Amino acid sequence: MNRTSIVAVTLDDVELREDPIDPAWIREGDPVARSGQWSTSADRTTTTHVWDCTAGRFDWHFGVDEIVHIVEGSVIVSSADTEPRTLRAGDAALFRAGTTSLWEVPEYVRKHAILRRNLTPTTRFVQRVEGRVRSLLRR
Repeated sequence: MNRTSIVAVTLDDVELREDPIDPAWIREGDPVARSGQWSTSADRTTTTHVWDCTAGRFDWHFGVDEIVHIVEGSVIVSSADTEPRTLRAGDAALFRAGTTSLWEVPEYVRKHAILRRNLTPTTRFVQRVEGRVRSLLRR
């Protein structure tokens, strides 16, 4: 991945590869999903992706916090504690780590996604120490 201070892309230029949905999660249809990652944060906790999917109905299990911004099409999302909500181009949503959400894609959806992995307190401490050591070594 590029480590320059600014990394910019045109989302349409991000190469998408097959990224099949777990067959056990599919409730209806034969959705075909693709994704492409285009950046990773310096601390490797955050990644950015473009993802698209054809029509279908499926569960999605979020292992990390994920912010989505719909760039094309639409999806109806719901969860155990959230009523169905249609997300269309221009809409954004946060799915918290540990969430299971039902995704209903009527025709097609494309999203830009920002995934952030939560760190344990020990890992955060180690990263702070590493940062301080690097800072001292630069002097």
